[in-house]
Amino acid sequence: MDPANSILKAVVAALKADSVLAGMVGTKIFDRPPHRDGEPDVPSPYISLGQHDTNTEERAECLDLVSVTFQVDVWSWGTGDAYHREEAGNIASAVRRVLDMRHVEFTGGSADIYHRQTRFLRDPDGTNHMAITLEADADVTG
Repeated sequence: MDPANSILKAVVAALKADSVLAGMVGTKIFDRPPHRDGEPDVPSPYISLGQHDTNTEERAECLDLVSVTFQVDVWSWGTGDAYHREEAGNIASAVRRVLDMRHVEFTGGSADIYHRQTRFLRDPDGTNHMAITLEADADVTG
């Protein structure tokens, strides 16, 4: 079993369980948002998972440690706070609060998640995009 998939499922579950985030984005937290004609078909704002990488940290006779670096994306556009970076920034801060220093258990292992960086990007169409990079240090020794 790929530990990244298990960790990312736990991440989505933790984000969906947070009442502050629910007040900000409702139920619009996705691994991959629904699409129509090749474009996301979700109203603003919403959260989705981005890219991830898995690296072996240590493998010994009795130890199997991996590091999963992954991205959580916040998307926001519209008027008022959504037009500026404020809405996206507030949602990104809430994501960091939920996930930074979080311990997750999954079938075959456990992981500790740490926030590494949050970047603000303004897409060419004016969409405010916060890219939150996190790292999960996982013990998948089993």
